[in-house]
Amino acid sequence: MQELLVSNYTANRLKLKTGDDFIMYFVQNQLRPRKFKIVGIYDIGVEDIDKSFVLGNLNIIKRLNNWNANQIGGVEIRIKNFKDLNKVSLEIFESLPQNLRSFSIVENFPNIFNWMSLLDVNTNVLLILMLIVGVINMVTALLIMILEKTNMIGMLKSFGASNWSIMKIFLYNAAYLIGIGLLLGNILGLGLGFFQQATHIFKLNQSSYFLTYAPIEIHFIDVLGLNVLTVVVCLIVLIIPSLLISKVSPLKAIRFK
Repeated sequence: MQELLVSNYTANRLKLKTGDDFIMYFVQNQLRPRKFKIVGIYDIGVEDIDKSFVLGNLNIIKRLNNWNANQIGGVEIRIKNFKDLNKVSLEIFESLPQNLRSFSIVENFPNIFNWMSLLDVNTNVLLILMLIVGVINMVTALLIMILEKTNMIGMLKSFGASNWSIMKIFLYNAAYLIGIGLLLGNILGLGLGFFQQATHIFKLNQSSYFLTYAPIEIHFIDVLGLNVLTVVVCLIVLIIPSLLISKVSPLKAIRFK
């Protein structure tokens, strides 16, 4: 008796379990029934795969199709760089004879890659929104600091301080606040990331996300680049509200005190 692995999806629909026997019908010129024994149940979590595949010995298919030892139904080719997929797929397709076809993994499983593309878009949108919120908060904080220190700005100007030298004081203070925020954010974010890596505590709906838990992969180059980008963008944007310092009149600021 031949042995097979079936998916959890198929086992539940057919009410089968490990150790059960069942008859599978192969549709050819006439139905060809074969008896199999289930020796294991797998669960990939991708419905398109789980409901379409069983795993067994290739010799079963060869005997049913009357293939010789050198015949196969297909060849899987792996490439080192996934970015070259379309180029390599096209080259293979053009080099094959007309009676053969080639399919890339994206063509075979479009739902998975559409879902991954959607995640990439969501990630980019989320990062942009977070950066906008951070910039708005820092601009607001700097404006409040400038308005609160109007009299100090007026006194510094009366002592001969230039607008740029006063602007640098506020920019340094803003950079300090940004640094504190990034430090606390990195500790919290990386801490949660490493905790998720170790425990998988944050679960996902496998039918919707194809995964049972939220996977985490931390690249320190990406973390460093995101931190540097945040500091640079915030400081560049903060130059605009700091120009308000040049509008402060020393006489009016001291009189306002």
